[in-house]
Amino acid sequence: MSNNIFVSSEVGTLRRLIIHSPDSGLGKVVPSKAQDWLFEDIVHLETMRRDEYDYYVKILLYFLDSVKVKGKLKRIDSDKSRDFYKPCNKKYFNSEKVIEFEKLLSDILKISAVRTQLIAAVCAVEECSFQFQNEMAQMPIIDLAKVLITGILPNNKMLFPPIPNLIFTRDIGIMVNEHLLLNKPAKYARTRESLLAKYVFFNHPMFKDLQGKIIEITEDENHFLLPEEEQEGRLNTLEGGDVMMVAPNHLLIGVSERTSVEAARQAIDLLFERNVVQKVTIVKIPQKRDYMHIDTVFTQIKRNVWVLLGSLGRIKEEAEKQSIWEELGQQPSYETLTIKQFINKDGGVKVKDFANLEDLLSSITKDDLDCYDEVKFVYSGNNEFPYGAREQWTDSCNLLVVKEGVAIGYDRNDKTAEAFRDAGFQTIRAADLLEKFENNELPPETLTNTIIMLPSAELSRARGGSHCMSMPIFREML
Repeated sequence: MSNNIFVSSEVGTLRRLIIHSPDSGLGKVVPSKAQDWLFEDIVHLETMRRDEYDYYVKILLYFLDSVKVKGKLKRIDSDKSRDFYKPCNKKYFNSEKVIEFEKLLSDILKISAVRTQLIAAVCAVEECSFQFQNEMAQMPIIDLAKVLITGILPNNKMLFPPIPNLIFTRDIGIMVNEHLLLNKPAKYARTRESLLAKYVFFNHPMFKDLQGKIIEITEDENHFLLPEEEQEGRLNTLEGGDVMMVAPNHLLIGVSERTSVEAARQAIDLLFERNVVQKVTIVKIPQKRDYMHIDTVFTQIKRNVWVLLGSLGRIKEEAEKQSIWEELGQQPSYETLTIKQFINKDGGVKVKDFANLEDLLSSITKDDLDCYDEVKFVYSGNNEFPYGAREQWTDSCNLLVVKEGVAIGYDRNDKTAEAFRDAGFQTIRAADLLEKFENNELPPETLTNTIIMLPSAELSRARGGSHCMSMPIFREML
């Protein structure tokens, strides 16, 4: 647990994380390229920043590094330039607990050898001319970091595509106890962000204690021998939204449209070989854009409280009920869900099946976290048609826990908020909570059983919630 880089649960008190504020590249997403760049729609960048994501940053700072924000909200909010949020500015909050990815990138670009290697690697991936490669090598560090992320030169010309999904830092890597499991993205649009992340984790002094503990997913030699038309469909891919560190001994990996079975198998082999965890459970969800990653289907709020999409909760039971109607020719009305747990024990690996998602989550609560309180399930849209599916689409199941029982969600998911209140939680809008913090009406450390509602009209268009927009690198042990 050296250097405060360690995560052993989803709900231990959050102490450090990596984020990336919406950058100018998001403002360059055009309708014809939105889906290629993994957005459902174009977004209004200024609204996303000022009216939505900035609240996320202030909430995180209040919980993790309050000295950076306490007593300063009026000045911060009145500054139209938003210098407080810009890593290149002297007024930048510059926290070592709420860490901006662009700041980490700028730091490693100060290392001459790393800068040369990274520019060459990016130019190779993006097929830049040799002239542009030389021009980038001469840029000031601040400008170069922005170009590598946004693709936009200082003269506002686009050199290569933006990487708008970098706001979802969850996907670049996951801490598994004191190891780091790196992302291997499924979509070409995320190749550059994965490359930048790899250089950061292998070269930044903050992560020096991780050297030798970074796990990468690779292709095996058989892949390179396949015909080209078969290679694309057989890639080993793994994204952080499909990985959850639910207990010190237990990791979940989703098999989805973004994470492949082969990558999950390889991860299991590497983790067991190093004795990082004792259990890995594979949760295979429907390969549909509706779900994308397992953290769009469920997340944990407390040891014994989970929020999930009801239609995927007890799916195997529904399958058994309807199997007879299938035999008679009726189309099934349920999705398929497969859950297999691999247990590394006594020199061998045992396999256990779970009938449904609720049984798995209950087992984690009781068997892995030693919590015997009643397990509670909060359902997307309060499990009412059509709100379950509608609100899951806008990330009702994708929440970030800042301390056990206190999580950040989106304000647009009204029925899910109602379900949380029915389960004994209070809900409060981010702006109201910040005002209480600032006026000393409510210290953050006293807050319990609360869902913080983040403004989300534009953020939700990007198809990721607060869980996606975070890469925890240090949580207190439960």
